[in-house]
Amino acid sequence: MGIEINQEIIDIILLTMKLGIVSTFISALLGVPFGMFLERVDFFGKKVIIRINRTLMGFPPVVAGLAVYLLLMRRGPLGRWELLFTFPAMVIVQTGIIAPIISGMVYTSCKNMAPQIRNFAISMGADRWQTFLLVIKEIKNDIYFILITGFGRSISEVGAVMIVGGNIKYKTRTMTTAISLMRNKGDFGEAITLGLVLLIISFIIQCFVDFLRRYEENVENN
Repeated sequence: MGIEINQEIIDIILLTMKLGIVSTFISALLGVPFGMFLERVDFFGKKVIIRINRTLMGFPPVVAGLAVYLLLMRRGPLGRWELLFTFPAMVIVQTGIIAPIISGMVYTSCKNMAPQIRNFAISMGADRWQTFLLVIKEIKNDIYFILITGFGRSISEVGAVMIVGGNIKYKTRTMTTAISLMRNKGDFGEAITLGLVLLIISFIIQCFVDFLRRYEENVENN
């Protein structure tokens, strides 16, 4: 039931972390501004857009993987780019899964907090830019939590990543797809160990966010 930490295992862990970081970063660039935009701006069809975003937040990952697969397959609209079974393909499907989650959670956070913050800023004579910065400052802890949620969603994904990545050794094999493969092969020791590594990574990230939050609170109090 033991495990030998070889280069393959190290590569799997590093690829999983790289995929999680890149996917979460791109999703944050798309989702955070979009969520804030939805809360701040009124336009025709806004309620429909919000409903679509909420639907995508619960979109089955396997279906998302299938949709991206059909786009990237050789006979698909984007087949000429030859992205299927590559790292960029996994980033694309992960972004499609995570970005709606981030935008939806940011929208909810802003909807609950931003109006009161803006009223306070206006009463203090702040201009539009100062008001925007104050909103960002006040909801930044929520944004930290939202990004960690997105990252956790990324490193725990199996179905979509396996469909578009192919679970190729030394190329597109992540911890979750490796765990699935090891289970099928009966290598339960390695599967359990990789699962524990996932839990440890999540715990370390959560501890880091808690430390950062306490540090900022201490700085503000001082």
